[in-house]
Amino acid sequence: MNLFQSVNSAMDVALGEDPSAVIFGEDVAFGGVFRCSIGLKDKYGADRVFNTPLSEQGIVAFGIGLAVAGATAVAEIQFADYIFPAFDQITNEAAKFRYRTGNLFDCGKLTIRTPCGAVGHGALYHSQSPEAFFSHIAGVKVVMPRGPIQAKGLLLSCIKEEDPCIFFEPKILYRAAIEEVPTGDYTIPLGKAEVVIEGSDVTMVGYGTQVHVLREVASMAQEKLNVSCEVIDLRTLLPYDLNTILKSVIKTGRMIITHEAPQTMGYAAEIATAVQEECFLNLEAPIQRVCGYDTPFAHVYEPFYMPDKWRLFEAVKKVVNF
Repeated sequence: MNLFQSVNSAMDVALGEDPSAVIFGEDVAFGGVFRCSIGLKDKYGADRVFNTPLSEQGIVAFGIGLAVAGATAVAEIQFADYIFPAFDQITNEAAKFRYRTGNLFDCGKLTIRTPCGAVGHGALYHSQSPEAFFSHIAGVKVVMPRGPIQAKGLLLSCIKEEDPCIFFEPKILYRAAIEEVPTGDYTIPLGKAEVVIEGSDVTMVGYGTQVHVLREVASMAQEKLNVSCEVIDLRTLLPYDLNTILKSVIKTGRMIITHEAPQTMGYAAEIATAVQEECFLNLEAPIQRVCGYDTPFAHVYEPFYMPDKWRLFEAVKKVVNF
C-alpha cells in the first residue's frame, strides 16, 4: 500500500470493528480529493460515510457532538490550511471538554484527519504545516506519520484513543513509497518516537516528510564526511517522546531539528529548549534548527523555502566543525 491506501485501510478496519464509527467531511463520500475514503460509502452506507457542508467549524463541532454522545467520529478537514475556522472548536471545546466537566463528559472518540505540508505546487494556501499551533494546546494529541505502515498503525491508535486527536497526513507522501502494510488491525503506540537510523556523531530529529530528507542527509554525511548521524522520527508531536531524544543527544553531543513550518515560535524551538535544559553539559555544539522561513509559503520559490538536504547537510558540517 501507499500512504493514502493505508489510511483508507485503517478507516475500513475502524468502520468494520466499531458500529458507531462514522466518517465525514467535504467530499469524503466519493473518496475525497486524495481518494483516502474511496469505496467506504459503498461498503458501509451513506449514514456512516457522508459529505458535510463546506464549513470546517461545523465539521469539527458536529464531530464533538457525535463523540460526546458516544460515537466514534473521524472528521476530515480537506486541507490543513483550512483548519483555522475550526480552531476555536478544537482548542476551546474538544481539548477542554473533559477538563471543564471534571471527567463527567469527554469527546475522546474524535479524530480529525487533515492533509498538510508542501506538495510541489500548492503555494500559500495548500502547503502549510500548522502542527505547532495545536501542539500548544493541552487536551489533544497531535500525530504525523512518515509512511504507510506508520500511518495505518498511528491512525488506528488515534481512533481508539480516549482523547481527541489531530492526525496530520503529509500530502506529498500519499502516492510516494509503497510499503508492505498489514491488512488487518494493528496499532502503533502514541507518544513514542522511533530511532530510524542509529548513529554516534549527530542526532537529527524530524517528523513526516522531513524524516525522508534526514535519511538521505544521514547517507550523505556518512559518505562525504564520515559522520554517523542518528535519525529520530517523533511520530507523535503531542505528547512527544523526550526521553528517546535525550538518550540520543547524550550519546552524540550534537543535535539538528527540522520541520517545514516557519522557524520562529516553531515546533523545533520546544525540542531545542527541552534538550538544552537536560543535556547542556553533553552538548558539543549549539543546537541547529533547519526549518521553513518566516514568510508565507512560496509558490515558484518553494525549492528555496524548503529545508532540503543541502541546508541540512550544511547544518551537519556546522555542528561537527564547531
